[in-house]
Amino acid sequence: MTLCLRGNHDQAVLDFIADSKVYRDWRPFGAPETLLSYGVMPPQFDDETDFERARTELAQKCPEKHVNFLNSLLYSYSIGGYFFAHAGVRPGIPLEEQDPKDLLWIRDEFMDSRRLLEKVIVHGHTPLAAPTRRSNRISIDTGAYATGKLTAVVLEGTECRFLSTQIEREPAEGPFRGLETRFALAPNLPVR
Repeated sequence: MTLCLRGNHDQAVLDFIADSKVYRDWRPFGAPETLLSYGVMPPQFDDETDFERARTELAQKCPEKHVNFLNSLLYSYSIGGYFFAHAGVRPGIPLEEQDPKDLLWIRDEFMDSRRLLEKVIVHGHTPLAAPTRRSNRISIDTGAYATGKLTAVVLEGTECRFLSTQIEREPAEGPFRGLETRFALAPNLPVR
């Protein structure tokens, strides 16, 4: 079974398709790159007419199956002793009552909390140098967009291990020559 969860970037695409003014908030975290990937020229200036032009073009060029996929994404998923969410949860709020905005965006209140929750929260959203396992959460965001290191977690009962890729570039040989992906299996990490 494959289950994909909604993240803040996914929500931003949907929000922009619904309202072009969202571009101002979306611009710093992937708007231009996303638009270009669909063949849409990003707005060059802070101009609502140009925002609307880009929104209209994206709505036309983005395949309906992409929009349907984004709309189908769950905000969270719970199984066994684990609760999966893109960003995390607001401590002190029961898991079934979490606000979708927190599931997509929360950082400091969640990351700084040592409070034990109903389940262990598995999340990303806040890049760290290495995957982290704590008593209340497991963080798997290793900043792949900037580091080339993408991390996944393997959960079997109470056992936890991480799988990571690392793209290594050999600058002397050109930008693409020698590009390879290495897989590393991290051992079970102690709970901190």
